[in-house]
Amino acid sequence: MKFADRLLTVMVCLSVAIVIYFLMQTTTVCTFRIPTDSMQPALQPGDNILVNKWVMGARIFDIWEAAEEKEVDIHRLPGLGKVKRNDVLVFHYPYPRSNDSLSMHLLKYYVKRCIALPGDTMGIEHGHYYIKGVNEPVGNVEAQKRISRLDKDDAGGVVMDAYPWDKYLNWTIQDFGPLHVPARGQTVAMDSTAVKLYRKLIEWEQKKPMTRSGDKVYLGDSLIQEYRFRENYYFMGGDNMENSKDSRYWGLLPEPYIVGVATRIWKSVDKYTDEVRWDRVMKKIE
Repeated sequence: MKFADRLLTVMVCLSVAIVIYFLMQTTTVCTFRIPTDSMQPALQPGDNILVNKWVMGARIFDIWEAAEEKEVDIHRLPGLGKVKRNDVLVFHYPYPRSNDSLSMHLLKYYVKRCIALPGDTMGIEHGHYYIKGVNEPVGNVEAQKRISRLDKDDAGGVVMDAYPWDKYLNWTIQDFGPLHVPARGQTVAMDSTAVKLYRKLIEWEQKKPMTRSGDKVYLGDSLIQEYRFRENYYFMGGDNMENSKDSRYWGLLPEPYIVGVATRIWKSVDKYTDEVRWDRVMKKIE
């Protein structure tokens, strides 16, 4: 075989390998590095995790428009399963511009644990998560015990006030809810509390402002008494609850912003010593 033919073969093989790599990153599995301690002890800073996109189905959207922080239509390929409570998910942080509106920042990812699923009614009681009708524990139980012991007036730097940051509801990370997590197709009556809890979600779905005038609620120019949700939502929590910016503070996560389910740590390097933590390599994320 001539040199030119060999070079052409190598180039073709390299091109095919690159295409396969990007297809796998897009549709099958991708990897992320953990930079903070918000998910300790399950995930440590310096862990590199594998994220399975097959569970929910890979997302398809215009990556160039998303990179310019424009609103994009997000579609999913068929998935092979469903997200479960206590799954660890990677997702785009839903409030990168301001706490008043949702938007997807293409390069800003979070990793948290799924506490509540679409259709759940959840809350926090004396620092502990609860799901109505569910007896199984959710989240990091040891961290919930620590939160329950905090003194609100002397919390050691921990922010105690919580979503939706309303003085009349007065929710905190010790006592929160009940909060119904909307599922696609579910309807909610639009009273004053529902407006406080769901306004940002509804404005994001409809691309219209929501306003109140006395007891009346308007979506754009239309008077509404109830609203039917178009998307599924999730409540996400960090395992290191004293140092985690999660749904307790910013609210609910829209399903289109979820990248996939974190499954294993494929590499782990101590960020202070640069030493490989071999005991964490290929460890299952639980």
